[in-house]
Amino acid sequence: MEYYKIQLVVIVSLMIVLPNTQGWGEDGHAIICRIAQSRLSDSAANAVKNLLPEYAQNDLGNVCSWADRVRFYLHWSAPLHFADTPDNLCNYQYDRDCKDQDGVKGRCVVGAIKNYTDQLLDYGKNTQNNLTQALMFLSHFMGDVHQPLHVGFTSDRGANSINVHWYTRKQNLHHVWDVNIIETAEERFYDSNIDEFTNAIQENITKTWSDQVLGWETCDSKETACPDIYASEGVQAACQWAYKGAPEGSVLEDDYFLSRLPVVSLRLAQGGVRLAATLNRIFG
Repeated sequence: MEYYKIQLVVIVSLMIVLPNTQGWGEDGHAIICRIAQSRLSDSAANAVKNLLPEYAQNDLGNVCSWADRVRFYLHWSAPLHFADTPDNLCNYQYDRDCKDQDGVKGRCVVGAIKNYTDQLLDYGKNTQNNLTQALMFLSHFMGDVHQPLHVGFTSDRGANSINVHWYTRKQNLHHVWDVNIIETAEERFYDSNIDEFTNAIQENITKTWSDQVLGWETCDSKETACPDIYASEGVQAACQWAYKGAPEGSVLEDDYFLSRLPVVSLRLAQGGVRLAATLNRIFG
C-alpha cells in the first residue's frame, strides 16, 4: 500500500513541476502570455523571471495553461475559470454573477483575478502566499475572462452543453471557441505555427489596433486590475458572436469561422495587452 501512495505522490508532483506537451487547447493561453511578456516593463519582466518556475525557461507561455492542469486535483479552483450569467440578458454584474454553485461570492474568474492581483502586490515583502502560483493563476484567468463563453449563460454552462458540428467534427460550442477557431486558423493561414499566429496578432496590435491599445490598458486610477470590464465585454461578445447562428445541432463552417476569427484575434490581443498592463502596475 505504501508503494502505491509513493507512486501517486510522484505522479502528482510531476504534474505540478514538469511542463506538459503543448496541445492545441493551450495555444490561446500561450499566445496571450507571450504577447504580455513582450510588453513588460524592465521591473515587471525581472519579477516575472524571478517568479517563474525553472522549467518555464523564462517563457510565461510555457505555464499559461498550468491552471487548467491542476484543476483536476485542486478542485476548489474549478469555479475560478468562468462567471456564468443569466440566459440572454447579455450583461455581467459582479454581485449577481460572481459566485460558485454553492453561492459563495467572489468565486469566479473575476474574483480570482482580483485575488491573485492582490497577492502579487506583496512581491518583495514577507508573505505566506505562493507568488509563483499566483502569477500562473493570474496569467491563465486573464486569458479565460477574455474568452467570451467563459462569461456565457448559466443554463448551458457557457455553451458546454450546446452540441454542434465544426465542419464534419462533432464538438460542443464552448470547445469551438476554446480550441477549434484557433486551431483552424493556425492550420489554414499559419502553417500550424503558433508563433506565426502570435506575430500576426502582435502586428495588428502595433498597427490596426494601435489607437485602441491605451484604452485596453487603462483601469480606474484606484484599480490595479479591472476584470469586471473584461467580463462585461465577454458576455456581449458571447451574445453577438458566439451564440448567434450556433444553435444546438448546427453545422459551423466557413461563414461562422471567417466571421468569428477576427473576434477571437481581438480578444487574444486584448488579453495579452491587459495582462501586461496589470503586471506592469503590480511590479512597477
